[in-house]
Amino acid sequence: MNIKKMLTILFVPVFAMIFSIDLGYARDVGFDDEEIRVGQWGPQTGPAAPWGAVARGTKLLFDLINEEGGIHGRKINYFIRDDQYNPSQTMAAVRDLVDRRGVFAFVGGVGTAPGLAVQSFLRQNEIVWVGVCTGARAFQNNPWLWQIWPDYFDEGAILAIHAAENLKFKKIAYMYQNDDWGADARVGIEAVLKRNNIKLLAAIPVEPTERDLSSQIARLQATGADAVIGIMAPTQAAIALRTSVSVGFKTQWLHSYNLCDFPLMNHITEGLWAREGVMTAAFTDNIDADTPIMNRYREAAKRLAPKERWGLFYTAGIAAAEPLVWALQAAGKDLSKEKVRDALNSITKRQGIGPVITWTKDSHLPPRQLRIWKCGPKGETIVVQDWKTITLESGK
Repeated sequence: MNIKKMLTILFVPVFAMIFSIDLGYARDVGFDDEEIRVGQWGPQTGPAAPWGAVARGTKLLFDLINEEGGIHGRKINYFIRDDQYNPSQTMAAVRDLVDRRGVFAFVGGVGTAPGLAVQSFLRQNEIVWVGVCTGARAFQNNPWLWQIWPDYFDEGAILAIHAAENLKFKKIAYMYQNDDWGADARVGIEAVLKRNNIKLLAAIPVEPTERDLSSQIARLQATGADAVIGIMAPTQAAIALRTSVSVGFKTQWLHSYNLCDFPLMNHITEGLWAREGVMTAAFTDNIDADTPIMNRYREAAKRLAPKERWGLFYTAGIAAAEPLVWALQAAGKDLSKEKVRDALNSITKRQGIGPVITWTKDSHLPPRQLRIWKCGPKGETIVVQDWKTITLESGK
C-alpha cells in the first residue's frame, strides 16, 4: 500500500468525526427544519410538587400548537425537568438541557432560588427565557429574560389597596415568609398604608420549614387586626388559617397570587378556605371564565391531557408560554434567536389569559396589573376587584 492510500484510509474517518461534531454543534442553536427545542424545570415531585403543574400547563399549549401544525412547519419539542424545588438540581437540569439537548429557549421555571441559581448561566449563553415564575426584583435587567409574573411589591400593594381602600379596614397586620418575597411585598403594603394614614399593626415572619404557628397567630390575635395580609407558601398558609380558626381569631385573610388555586387550597384546609372567604391577588383569567380563549384551552385539556386537574397553577403555565408562541410566530419561517428576541421586544398591549403585556428593547418588566379574587362557598372564584394597574413607585 502506498503512502497516499494509507493517508486516505487514516484521515477519512477523522474528517467524518469532525463533520459529525460540527453537525452536533449546529443543533445547539435550538432548532432545525423540523422542530424548535424548548425547556422548563419545575417541582414534579417533593414538597412543592403542586407548583409542578405550571410546567405541564405549558406542555398543553405546546401540544395544542403542534396539533394545529406547529409554527411555520416546525413542531415544538418540549422538555420538562424535575428539580424538586432544589436550586442545585435546577442547575443540573438546565445544564443538561442546554449542553445535551441544545434547547432554543426556556419558559417559566418555578421559584426565586431555583431561578437565581441558573440566571447567570442562561444570560451568559444568551438563551431566550420567558415568564420566570417569581416576582422577585433580582431578575430585572437581564436582556434575555422577559417577565410576566407581577413584581412582589405590586402584589403587596394590590392586597393593601383592597384591604384599606376598598374594604375600609383600619387595623391591618402582616404575616410573611422570611425571605425576599416577604420583604418585597412588605414595601408595597407599607407604601399603600402610608398614603391612607394607617400604621401596620405587626409584621410577623414565618420560616418555610415551620409547622407550628401558634405563637405567630397569638401575636396577630393580640393586635386585634381586622385583616391580615399573608405572603406564605401553601403549607404555612393552611396551618395559619386552621390555627386562627381553632383559637377563635376572626379576621379577613388576604393572600398571595401563589395561593389563588381555590379548589386546591380548599382541599388542603378541609373547606376552611371557602368557609372563611379567603381573598387572594391574581394575574390570570379565572379557570372557569367563559371566554373564547379560556374555552379553547379548557377543551384542549380535556382532549390532550385528560388526567390533569384543570387548576390555576396549570393555566399559569399556559400564560407564561403564550408570549414565546407569539414571538415564534412573528419571527417567521427564517427563524433565529435574534428575530425571536426582537419579536418579544415588540409585543405591545397584547393579552392572552394573563395580564396585558408590553415589552420593549429597554424594558422586559412584568405588567403591573393584578386582580383580587375571593373564594366562594363551594371553592369557586368570585372576582371582587378586576384588573387594576399599580401606579405606586416601588423604589427600584
